[in-house]
Amino acid sequence: MSTFHINSKKSDFSDTILMPGDPVRAKYIAENYLNNFKQINTTRLMLAYTGYYKNKKISIMSHGIGIPSAALYVRELITEYNVKKIIRIGTCGAVRDDINLRDIVIGLGASTDSKFNRIRFYNHDYAAISDFHITYQAFLAARQMKVKIHIGNFFTTDSFYTDQDMLKILNKYNIVGIDMETAGIYSVASEFRAQALSICTVSDHILKKESVSSSDRESSFNDMIVLSLETTLLI
Repeated sequence: MSTFHINSKKSDFSDTILMPGDPVRAKYIAENYLNNFKQINTTRLMLAYTGYYKNKKISIMSHGIGIPSAALYVRELITEYNVKKIIRIGTCGAVRDDINLRDIVIGLGASTDSKFNRIRFYNHDYAAISDFHITYQAFLAARQMKVKIHIGNFFTTDSFYTDQDMLKILNKYNIVGIDMETAGIYSVASEFRAQALSICTVSDHILKKESVSSSDRESSFNDMIVLSLETTLLI
């Protein structure tokens, strides 16, 4: 069985999946954290792997950049491959003074400038929120690991380069992370009765004009990866 975008058998995937945006990060996680893993997708170079973390079967698959790409893969994974639990693990920007580079942020909800959810929700506002159970287990896992996290509202944007006036608004409204996928992932997961959560590492502090190098974005952020994997053991 395959789709236009995923060339895998239904049995290849676990019901629990971690989804970075970057396929290189998916490969890094599989090679460094999973046992007995195998590659299960290469279509469009959107790499996917399934293996075992502490004896639990876990899949890793990249979702690309932006809501259209992420939503496409999330929908096909849920409807065609019986994936039930999705944790996005990616990078994000920050604007709050108390959030720094490499801090971990968790998206309790996600506001957006995209029309993706409005188009599908008959032009009404859709409150894109995470699954409570996964969010709570991530909170508990972070406490066990003694890892500092920030939990709050994300802002999912269609534009990587955001207007300065908008950044001030995001700061005013206490946004903890700015990304390009979460609001879409949450709405698709809700529509098809799956559970979803975004756990991100701050790679750019936009107001402070600080950023992490591109090579570090691909292969570091290990606290976020371990936190996400530990969360899968509790859900």
